[in-house]
Amino acid sequence: MRVLVVDDEPQIVRALRINLTARGYEVAVAPDGRTALTVAARTRPDLVVLDLGLPDMEGTDVLAGLRGWTDAPVIVLSGRTDSLDKVEALDAGADDYVTKPFGMDELLARMRAVTRRSAPATAEPRIPIGEYVVDLAARRVVAADESTSDGRPVDLRLTPTEWRMLEVLIRHPGQLVTKRTLLAEVWGPGYEREDNYLRLYMTQLRRKLEPDPHHPRHLLTEPGMGYRFQP
Repeated sequence: MRVLVVDDEPQIVRALRINLTARGYEVAVAPDGRTALTVAARTRPDLVVLDLGLPDMEGTDVLAGLRGWTDAPVIVLSGRTDSLDKVEALDAGADDYVTKPFGMDELLARMRAVTRRSAPATAEPRIPIGEYVVDLAARRVVAADESTSDGRPVDLRLTPTEWRMLEVLIRHPGQLVTKRTLLAEVWGPGYEREDNYLRLYMTQLRRKLEPDPHHPRHLLTEPGMGYRFQP
């Protein structure tokens, strides 16, 4: 499991890195909010431990940035004990709140708890799209019956960006994924206005996956809002 620790106190960062690494976690760290958002977009953490009092921005602003594109659990780790601070953090999207000083055993237990709560129920790892099947576990797109009626490839090759965009959509079947969310999820913070990226890659995905790319049945556009995967 990948964990991102966001804190500007070197002693706490060092203690967390040592303890988490010893327990098999893959740990990335960030000393401020801007770095945290950049590292999160690059490493795609499974869980974030976030301090509220960062040198460049409020932890709640970092939370807002994360929640624009990821549902990864966030545990706030802060010296602020006022109930209003806790409520504000939880309302902003935090999954739990631990006050400093803290016990490592308690933090680890809370990490396990939020991870259990956020784990997907029974997600289907093989999703059909037309004559193809998207195998999320193997990260492959293959013909449903090992052949296609029009002679298209049995094992369909997608670029890394095409794959990531498709994965985001099919993990939210039937739901609208906004342009802003999709851009942040695939390209990271700072690309929220690059709508041309979405149009280009959606055209490529439809050409590869849809039987009739000009009249798509699965990769749908919601004009002015975003895209939707329709199973």
